[in-house]
Amino acid sequence: MSIETPPQKSSRVVILGGGPGGYEAALVAHRLGADVTVVERNGLGGAAVLTDVVPSKTLIATAEWMTNAEQGAELGVRRGESRPADVASEHFVDLSVVNARVRSLATAQSADIRSRLEREGVRVVIGEGRLDGPSTVVVDGEDGTERLDAHVVLLALGTTPRVLSTALPDGERILTWTQLYNLEEIPKHLIVVGSGVTGAEFAGAYHALGADVTLVSSRDRVLPGEDADAAELIEGVFRSRGMRVESRMRAEAAERTADGVAVTLSDGRVIEGSHVLFAVGSIPSTDGIGLAEAGVELTESGHVRVDRVSRTTARGVYAAGDCTGVLPLASVAAMQGRVAMSHALGDAVSPIKTRNVAANIFTAPEIATVGYSEKQLQEDGAKYVTATLPLARNPRAKMQEMHDGFVKLFAHPDAGIVLGGVIVAPRASELIFPITLAVSHRLTVDDVADSFTIYPSLSGSIAEVARMLHPRHP
Repeated sequence: MSIETPPQKSSRVVILGGGPGGYEAALVAHRLGADVTVVERNGLGGAAVLTDVVPSKTLIATAEWMTNAEQGAELGVRRGESRPADVASEHFVDLSVVNARVRSLATAQSADIRSRLEREGVRVVIGEGRLDGPSTVVVDGEDGTERLDAHVVLLALGTTPRVLSTALPDGERILTWTQLYNLEEIPKHLIVVGSGVTGAEFAGAYHALGADVTLVSSRDRVLPGEDADAAELIEGVFRSRGMRVESRMRAEAAERTADGVAVTLSDGRVIEGSHVLFAVGSIPSTDGIGLAEAGVELTESGHVRVDRVSRTTARGVYAAGDCTGVLPLASVAAMQGRVAMSHALGDAVSPIKTRNVAANIFTAPEIATVGYSEKQLQEDGAKYVTATLPLARNPRAKMQEMHDGFVKLFAHPDAGIVLGGVIVAPRASELIFPITLAVSHRLTVDDVADSFTIYPSLSGSIAEVARMLHPRHP
């Protein structure tokens, strides 16, 4: 990577892509005195707001409510035949209303982002953008073609769902995750192909909403990239709730039938369902927009190659978000965008440390992680100790009839520094924060253990696991 002199604060910044990496970068660049233009082809917020994070988690919020309702009997909540005659019938999901709410929230969030950018003084251009060299962006918009000269360009291009040539999506029965929100009814039998984060989240959500679900996994377990204990627990929960999981099996093709779909598996079997969702990864949106010609190097997978301050191999060109292949998280995209603009415009900046990134999988229960994973520690030959406490032992969990989950910490055996952690629990995304602080600031297990927690609380288990890891010296 070349080292260039940072531009002056009167620089012109053009950002290709209005997702989290793009709009967060725009705000930073404007505050640092730059003249900023954001080019977006679909709508502000990008896929994260319009077709990915916001819509999927809104849908999952409804699924979470249904899961809680199903478990209400253990808390004394009665339904069905035991309800009094004057009480309304048991709950059901009207998917048309759910998806209308999903689309409405996504549109509103996108509009809020655009309003904020424009209020701050950022120019927004809707159109298709491409590079014409490292310092010029050409935009084909509603009002024709426009050339934008720039001192700094940020690529926040995002990704698109990967599709199979033998299972081309039609938006009705054969679907990508961006097409789910037009469904009017709960699928009778949804076949989900792909057991990574996206596949697992949608499989769990639609099963909770009332669909019959079959999850096709090419690996020996669901969530193959996650903590093994967490993944095993989630697969067990899926199976115990009635979901069918086809492990070590690939989907070779899918085709429409008279009233549904037929999915051909790698062993020759054919599974019939009403709908099929393919969640088999994403492809960076980097093709055909002049990156190579501008000197921007791509990886073998088509992602933009960047360093730890988000510079590409082209002078003055930075990149952020999923198109870089660093970590496919909105929080990481936003941080990359902020870091890129701070570096480009001469502000103080620290390189991104992916070890400090907290991530969450919105299954039921959720899986939250931060820091080193156990697999990474083992592969690196690092010294570590670990302790795990089942959620079922927590008094607050007992009160709320939470049976599935655990808290796990990894620490250095001598120094006691917290190296990482895993939480599997309802709202694990909220519980992981104390461990994130510990990892980010190199706190010890004693620092965590000696901090007060509420009794009773789920967070009390974090302190208890930390006490289990108090360094033992000979």
